[in-house]
Amino acid sequence: MTMHRTARALALLSIAGLMTACAHSTATGPVAPDYSPIVGDPAPPNARFYADCIRQAAASGNFRRASDGGGDELILFTCTGVPARAFWDALGPWSARLNSAFDHEGRTYRSTAKVVANMFGVDSCSAAADADHQCVVTFNAGDFLDVDAQRPS
Repeated sequence: MTMHRTARALALLSIAGLMTACAHSTATGPVAPDYSPIVGDPAPPNARFYADCIRQAAASGNFRRASDGGGDELILFTCTGVPARAFWDALGPWSARLNSAFDHEGRTYRSTAKVVANMFGVDSCSAAADADHQCVVTFNAGDFLDVDAQRPS
């Protein structure tokens, strides 16, 4: 067999194999959702900064809605004072390692992730002259956030 015939024979065998595989593959229907509760691990120590910030923001009513216009709905929890200062301090080494600290409009920010396009979905803490600490923690709420739900009386 010549080199040309060998290459052609291999190509035909490959095509035949693909056709056989396609002919024998079974069409799979939709997979049923798994409704098992997600089992989590104990939260690491840094989770306390998020929990304390959200707790204070919720208790003081300092939260608001944000949308990216593309279907992502967030609740922004803003804390101040002691929980914000603790979060700010803890973010120092992390933000330095990520190079995620920046100055904007008279405030220095430290974020939990590097800002790529904008601050949407980025958790951060800021301070003005190492005072007036505040942190914004984002919560991905989903579409239910905008539904007009009636609260039971």
